[in-house]
Amino acid sequence: MKETAVVILNWNGLKHLQNFLPKVLEYSKETADVWVIDNASTDTSMDYISSLPEVKTVQLKTNHGFSKGYNLGLDQIEAKNYVLLNSDVEVTKNWLSPVLSYMDEADLAACQPKVLSYQQKDHFEYAGATGGFIDRDGFVFCAGRIFDTHEKDEGQYNTNKEVFWASGAALFVRAEVYHECGGLDEDFFAHMEEIDLCWRMKNRGYRIGACGNSVVYHVGGGTLNKINPFKTYLNFRNNLFMFLKNEFTKPIFFAIIKRMILDGIAGVRFLTEGKLSYTLAVLKAHFSFYRNVPLMCRKRKIERQARTHPNRTGRYTKSILVSYFFKKQKRFSDLNAADFIQATKQSTPATK
Repeated sequence: MKETAVVILNWNGLKHLQNFLPKVLEYSKETADVWVIDNASTDTSMDYISSLPEVKTVQLKTNHGFSKGYNLGLDQIEAKNYVLLNSDVEVTKNWLSPVLSYMDEADLAACQPKVLSYQQKDHFEYAGATGGFIDRDGFVFCAGRIFDTHEKDEGQYNTNKEVFWASGAALFVRAEVYHECGGLDEDFFAHMEEIDLCWRMKNRGYRIGACGNSVVYHVGGGTLNKINPFKTYLNFRNNLFMFLKNEFTKPIFFAIIKRMILDGIAGVRFLTEGKLSYTLAVLKAHFSFYRNVPLMCRKRKIERQARTHPNRTGRYTKSILVSYFFKKQKRFSDLNAADFIQATKQSTPATK
């Protein structure tokens, strides 16, 4: 058994497995075991996987969705490091070693490679780019991708660095820390669950990084304008879930009210663009949030009790909305580095 397990969650994803799993095996088998957690697929995914004897499997009897599927599957996989890899990711030669080495050198609990677009391979992809950040109001963005602006990769973000969150498209995480923090939040269903997990790690003092020396290509879902109303609903709702659970730097009641106002402005913007279904998705997200406030408050209490030496490195102290839409700072390099909280020596080690 190897120290690292590359783990792909599958549900009726035969096409992605055929397209990408052989290369995952080819470029990973010397360093890691390759696993597929199958979420009770009804296609011929498992028949295909059985033709690849080097792939280890966990077969779930019911489709539990993304977060719970991973949690149940990872409970059955023993490893020092997990790599949660989306089934629609193309990996490259020597993609594992640089990230694992950086995690050891920098004492990281989680990390990601550089995530580029599969369709446009010289541009950063929406879900992660070269590491994630979060602004004072809980809005998230990446080095290489802010809102719907995807920068061309010209090597400008190739340095290894500490960030606030790492992409779930290819999330390297210490198994011990993953389980200590409770894994992915199953109430999120999908979208932002990895950011929530990273925030919980940060509140416990752990460090998270992005490695510029490793590259993967993600098919992904594109920008906000290209996603459907259901994904918009999940993104707005889950961002509120995450913010209520994990934000402890300011009075949460007033912070949530401000967020709701900002979300309302986004809803009006969708309406002026003729996207009524997206405006309704924002409203639906808010009503779902209201119903779940007691649940999230209980989780907030748990997180408050677990919070030790919080690590705020990668927090943007300004509003990314103002920076992007009013100051026209479209590229990550346009932002003032002094407006980001820098690394301190107070974070705890990646393993305890």
